[in-house]
Amino acid sequence: MTTTVGRETEIGSLVEDLIVLERDAIAAYDSTIERLAGGALGTQVAQFRKDHIQHLDVLNEMAAELGIDAPREGDAKQLLTTGKIALAQLMGDKAILKAMKTNEDKTVKAYERATNHPEAVEKSRAFFARALADEERHREWMERTAASL
Repeated sequence: MTTTVGRETEIGSLVEDLIVLERDAIAAYDSTIERLAGGALGTQVAQFRKDHIQHLDVLNEMAAELGIDAPREGDAKQLLTTGKIALAQLMGDKAILKAMKTNEDKTVKAYERATNHPEAVEKSRAFFARALADEERHREWMERTAASL
């Protein structure tokens, strides 16, 4: 399933959708950390989760600046992101990381689009670019690490 986040016409809707996306990502990270067998893998994934928490904090600030109510929870897609992880557990750490990599594909695409949003001001574009770099780093690590398992 591909994401449509980043195609919103209004910046407020974009920020709301990114908040939901980050909440879904954090839930998937929680599920992953719980299921990973190796300590080092869980430790690295927990560090990536902290990036998502920081992204959520900034997005909540952006929502406040825009005068919109920030979503307080994820959406139905959260079941898909966490469900993939639960199913992957049956096949081990490699499958879990591959499932997480597919989740990261969506966040990368969303932040790629957000960096080019026509209503984004310089400050928000800079944040979107930093978040994109984080997501690309997460995805690359998951892909590389899964390949080595």
